[in-house]
Amino acid sequence: MKTHKDLDVWKKSIDLVTIIYELTKDFPKEEMYGLTNQIRRGAVSIPSNIAEGAARQSKKEFTQFLYIALGSAMEVETQLIISMNLGYIAQKKQLEIINEINSIGKMINGLITYLKSRN
Repeated sequence: MKTHKDLDVWKKSIDLVTIIYELTKDFPKEEMYGLTNQIRRGAVSIPSNIAEGAARQSKKEFTQFLYIALGSAMEVETQLIISMNLGYIAQKKQLEIINEINSIGKMINGLITYLKSRN
């Protein structure tokens, strides 16, 4: 691996951030410092932790950052469910994005498994 930018999971996570920002721009203004901010921060955390972990010197540290990225993915999934329940997004859109999150989660888990097998 050259850098984190070579990882498909990082690229896919960057795309998710763009989707989340587009989605949340139509959230109610009173949510700007609540759910909107929280869901955006969670989404940004995914590729950020992948990048930070990839820059670390050990596979163990990289793996730890991947677990944090995975946790952020599940946080965003939860926030999407809440957003749908509050009527901020349609169920179809929520399911589309959750499918993307699940795909990213599988990729992160695959990378964790790979790194652990190389110890």
